[in-house]
Parts: sequence; structure tokens; C-alpha cells
Amino acid sequence: MRIGFEKYRDFPPITIDDRNLIGVFAPRYVKDRRPVGEIIRLGLENPLDSPPLAELARGKHRVLILVDDNTRNTPVQEILPPVIAELNRGGIENGRIEFLVALGTHREMTAEETEAKFGPSICKTFAIYMHRWQDEDQLYDLGKTERGTEILVNRRVMEADLVIGVGQIVPHRVVGYSGGCKIVQPGVCGEVTTGQTHWLSAEFTGEEMTGTIENPVREEIDRVGVRANLGFIVNAVMDNSDEIVHVVCGDPVAAFREGARLSREIFAVEIPERADIVVTDSYPADIEMWQASKGIYAAELAVKEGGVIVMVSPCHEGVCATHPDVLKYGYLPYGAVRELLDSGELTDLTVAAHLVHVGRVIREKATGILVSSGIKRRESEKLGFIPAENPQEALELALRIAGRLARIIVLQHGGHILPAVHG
Repeated sequence: MRIGFEKYRDFPPITIDDRNLIGVFAPRYVKDRRPVGEIIRLGLENPLDSPPLAELARGKHRVLILVDDNTRNTPVQEILPPVIAELNRGGIENGRIEFLVALGTHREMTAEETEAKFGPSICKTFAIYMHRWQDEDQLYDLGKTERGTEILVNRRVMEADLVIGVGQIVPHRVVGYSGGCKIVQPGVCGEVTTGQTHWLSAEFTGEEMTGTIENPVREEIDRVGVRANLGFIVNAVMDNSDEIVHVVCGDPVAAFREGARLSREIFAVEIPERADIVVTDSYPADIEMWQASKGIYAAELAVKEGGVIVMVSPCHEGVCATHPDVLKYGYLPYGAVRELLDSGELTDLTVAAHLVHVGRVIREKATGILVSSGIKRRESEKLGFIPAENPQEALELALRIAGRLARIIVLQHGGHILPAVHG
């Protein structure tokens, strides 16, 4: 069977013998959906465990809207106008509304990227700030959570008297699902807070975390978000066509839980068995390897022990601009990273967690083969992958490792898909 990479037209299709192929799997496409404007309106009119946004806004003086960055494909140009209209209805003038881009530890967005994300009208009308996670002067110390996580959050969050989070909910390796209070942590927190919550996630395998609504990391992130006064969320759930099919609004914890349930209905796919070889893209997480690793996390759930993962991703910005230690050390097993931390050679817990998350998959569970136009062969090898020039070459390499009779699964929309073995 000839299978194309629908989201990555620059990569040639791959041909797989029907006798090897278990199947091609992708998130659900919702054919019969309401118009987007109606979906957003219904979400805002029916907030969970919260007064409506206009009512919540009455009497407030300064509103801050946290928005995810260009590593996420949340269609904020469609979501924000109705949100702003609700704030206006609650007596909040446009001059008292500001935006803060929840970059986490990502690089800042360019002016062009900001306009593409928000749209020209919002860029001209409102102040839009970038969260500078390394700038200590931007951070406010809120003490520690009950578990001991140090909370350093962007000062603008504490200066506002209504904080709203706008983003999307998809399966996520670190915290189970994105969305909810994740817009605060790691979105607008300092490096120490992000490092501590991410390292907590490194104690668990991807199978224990990805697609779980309740877990220790989510609990900690919720504690940070509540302490930082996140008051209301507007979170989208999209389908395989990147169109909004649900919007959940209201209390950051209650609305998130409902959104995660709805997200699972879209992104969870049943596979009949684990495969010897999993071929996956990383769409839409493909700017750099830091993001593209989500394709590896999806494949982890579908590959057999000792199997092979082939990941296809452009990564046009390389490995990771803000965390050069990823390329310095490459992906490693938990024990090796723990030694680097204990010796003091590696101090960045966020990087440490990332090295473990991928290392557990391509160093311990399976062999990783990478096809990427943005990552050089020597960089792929340094990370721990076998490099390949194109998908077909990668498959041939995988078959040499796993055997000519190897059973193969193809995952599409690999940055978000949630494979689950039937039964």
C-alpha cells in the first residue's frame, strides 16, 4: 500500500507491503459539526462551575488573557473576538485588556508570527506581551506548593484582577492532557517551576502519563494555576482536520476535566495490537525536535518492546534553540540523566525530563529512526536516532532490524494521536 504524509507534502509517500501492514490510524474527523461561531458561543454561555465571563468581569479593572504560542495550532483568531465581546459586555473596555503569550521555555515569537497567531486587528488594538521565562525581574515569587514546587510566575499575572487562559486540549506526555492550568505552568512560570514539575513527570513512563486526566503532575500544575489566580479558561478541542468541534469554558479545573474527556473521544484510537514497526509523523508539533518528540511519545504507546519507530518531521528550526543541552547530551535513559543531575553537570530539570521522556523510548524500549529535513545526520546520531534520507529508506532500515515479516502500524497526526490497544 502506498501511504502519503498528508500533513507533510514535502516528504514522499511510503510503500508498505499489505502483508506487513496492520493499519493506518488517525484521530477522528467530525463530519457533522456546528458552525465554529456557534460552538464558541455555546461554550461561553454554558461555563462549568463558574459564572458567565461577562458576570465574572463586572467590577474588575485589569484583565490579562494568557494565550498559547505558535507551537500550538489553537485558532485564537476565531476564539478571541467572542471572549473580548463578553468582557466588553461585563464593562471591561479594550484598554484594560492585555495579552500575555504563554511561551513556557520556548523562544519568543516574531512580529510576523504574532500577527499570524492573533490577527492584525487584535495586534493593533491590544497590548501583547511575551513571557520571558529567564528574566527574573519579570517573575513573582508565590512560595511553594504543598508538594514543595517553587512557584515563580510572571508578574503580569499577579497584577491583573481577572486572568483568563485560552488554549487547546490534546493528549500530552508530561501532564496527561494539555489545557487548563497548563497555560500558567509552564506557560508563564519561571524555569525553576517548570523544571520541577517536568522532572516529576520523568518518574513515570509515557504509558502511565499520556492520556490520563488525573495524575500527580496534573495535580501539581493545578495547584500552581489556582495559586496564580487563573480564574477562567476557554479551551478548544479540535479534530483531525484542525477544526474546532468543542469549546469548554469556566473553572480551570472543572472545565479542563470535561475538555479532556471530549479530547479523548477525538484523539484516542484503538489499535488491534502493538507493532514491530511504528511509522509516525509529529504533526502539528514540528517546529523543532523539542516539539516533534510528541510523535515519539505517541509511537511509544503502539510499539512492541524491542521494536522500531520511524519518525518523519521537518523540524525546520533544528533540535532546540532555547535548550542546547538537548543536543549536547542526546537522549538518555533515566539512570544516566539522574547521574548527570547528581553530579551537577546538568542543572536544567526541564531538559533532564525531556532527555528521559524520549530516551526511555528510543534508548530502552525501541530503536528510533529519524527522517527530518531540518536536522543533520550527525545531529540525529548524537540525539540517539538512526538518520534516514527519506521515509522509504527509513522503512527499509526498520525492516532490516525488525525482520521482513515485521508487523507495521502508521500513525497520522502523530503529535496528538493517542493509540490504545483494543481490549
